[in-house]
Amino acid sequence: MQDEQQIAPNPDESQPVEPAHEVEIMPSLEQSLKAAELQAAEHHDAWLRAKAETENLRRRAAEDADKARKYAIESFASELLAVKDSLEAALADAEPSIDTLKNGVELTLKQLASAFEKHKLLDIAPLGEKFDPHLHQAISMVESDQPANTVVTVLQKGYRLHERTLRPALVMVAKAQDA
Repeated sequence: MQDEQQIAPNPDESQPVEPAHEVEIMPSLEQSLKAAELQAAEHHDAWLRAKAETENLRRRAAEDADKARKYAIESFASELLAVKDSLEAALADAEPSIDTLKNGVELTLKQLASAFEKHKLLDIAPLGEKFDPHLHQAISMVESDQPANTVVTVLQKGYRLHERTLRPALVMVAKAQDA
């Protein structure tokens, strides 16, 4: 064992020396700054593009909403043109008879009712129904054989568009009978 020599650690070396292939080279501050500036410029450019795209989407959505409001009744208006044409044709007849006028008005009313139905504009004709303040406007109360708060007379039909009341029906309602 004398051939074996023991190597004593060098007291001046407190850290072991790493091999050269594992040593990392730290980039210079200028290189780090330049890389950070490039990345910041890329992020700023991406942000500007996203902001512009968002603004374009908002503007297009506003334009679409404006057009939707402006032309919302286009289909309904087209249906009413046929009704107007029928009325003008009736007035253009040089010598109309009462029967032809009546028949023409009935056909025109059917055209109008068809246009209303197609666009979900429905009549409120509540004769005999229980009074509903969302659909009816009571003008007066009258004595009647019907139960209290029942519509006994419809003075003017009301109209609903889908589930919204456009005009309530004007009605007379049965009074509660004195006991």
